[in-house]
Amino acid sequence: MESSSAVSGDQVYRKVTRRLIPFLIICYFFAYLDRVNVGFAKLYMQDALSFSDTVYGLGAGVFFIGYFIFELPSNLLLQRYGPRFWIARIMASWAILSALMMFVTTPTQFYVLRFLLGVAEAGFFPGIVFYLTFWFPSWRAARTLGLFILVTPLSTIIGSPLSGLILKLFDGVWHLHNWQWLFLIEAIPSLLLAGVVLRYLDNDVKSARWLSDAEKQVIIDDLALDEARRQQAAHGKVTSGVRDMLANGYVWLLAVVFFSFNIGYYGINFWLPSIIKSSGVTDDLNIGLLAALPYVFGAIFMVLNSRHSDTTQERRWHIAIPAVIGCVGLALSAWSSGSTFWMMAWICLAMSGTLALIPTYISLPGAMLSGTAAAAGIALVNSVGNLAGFFGPTVLGWLNDTTGRIDTGLYILAGFLLLCAPLILMLPARLANPAPHNAPAPQSDSLPAAQSRPSHQE
Repeated sequence: MESSSAVSGDQVYRKVTRRLIPFLIICYFFAYLDRVNVGFAKLYMQDALSFSDTVYGLGAGVFFIGYFIFELPSNLLLQRYGPRFWIARIMASWAILSALMMFVTTPTQFYVLRFLLGVAEAGFFPGIVFYLTFWFPSWRAARTLGLFILVTPLSTIIGSPLSGLILKLFDGVWHLHNWQWLFLIEAIPSLLLAGVVLRYLDNDVKSARWLSDAEKQVIIDDLALDEARRQQAAHGKVTSGVRDMLANGYVWLLAVVFFSFNIGYYGINFWLPSIIKSSGVTDDLNIGLLAALPYVFGAIFMVLNSRHSDTTQERRWHIAIPAVIGCVGLALSAWSSGSTFWMMAWICLAMSGTLALIPTYISLPGAMLSGTAAAAGIALVNSVGNLAGFFGPTVLGWLNDTTGRIDTGLYILAGFLLLCAPLILMLPARLANPAPHNAPAPQSDSLPAAQSRPSHQE
């Protein structure tokens, strides 16, 4: 039998990455598309249904209320029933609800379906982040999450032109509006992928038949070493239960950081097509192409920043500096709102900063917490952070209706991005930064089941 010492860790993790990350990217691509395509639907849906900017902003944002309420329970249920079943359930639910958006005719229906879509999708992103902690130690987390979260800009780079093309080609087909076709067409892949998840994903390392015993042991040893690092950083008081997690002030600090970040990020995300249209661009496909451009820059800097964070084994400054860059870019885009060229240039800078910090930031809860606390903590931080997805679009819509100007709202969003920098620096470096690779190995050669393995049965 091949010993784990004869197996290269880099080779093992490349194999795991090739197996998991591309497939998870495809799944999250359609999740994200179903979440934000309402921004493109707005271009025609709003006039067809006589919705004000306030109604649209509230409907876009109420998604995150449902998301906030059900995200933590969803992640705990994922731990109980297993990632494979629970991720498939989430995908099937949101696909059906997203398709039902084509039948909306009143503000109330809009609000209810957006809320239920948030309930259905709750737990998907934090569930994937938690799932990846079963496979990758913290010192590999930023680059791994950087590859996975690359789907966020990719969803817009590919999805924006796709949404624009659907709006351009399908208006009036079978007597349906183009925005109705948009919701229907972009929901179908998620429903199909839910069935694929049940056959393709493994719940954890031990159940992965595509790994040899020696390869599995490399991962198990690394995860055990990671657990020892947590114990050392927390002076033996590592947070591993839900109650302890809720009493951990640093978890709440991370939640506030993510809240501030997402107010800026989702404000840009949901309103970008409308901002571009207001600058004088009228063709739907051109709006889609321009909306994709900032995410191209964001994708590049996301990969570079996350890799540099893992190389230097530093986390806080790799979050603080991009947040400041995002703030500056967003503020300058508001100042240049009369020029399509300069507005887009500064939004590209803003998106480069905001997207660059996400993978490094998302790696922190899993690096600080263990077991059930990790499942709950990742969900709590993400749910509180995504609650900002309600406030960002809603505030921007209200300000636009009230003042007739969008630049005031953009300055406010930029201020929230700036707030992320001093907040993240309040987190002690000993908790944020991963351990050196040559840290002392723990005595046990396997992970403590109660702390680091899900309680579901295969």
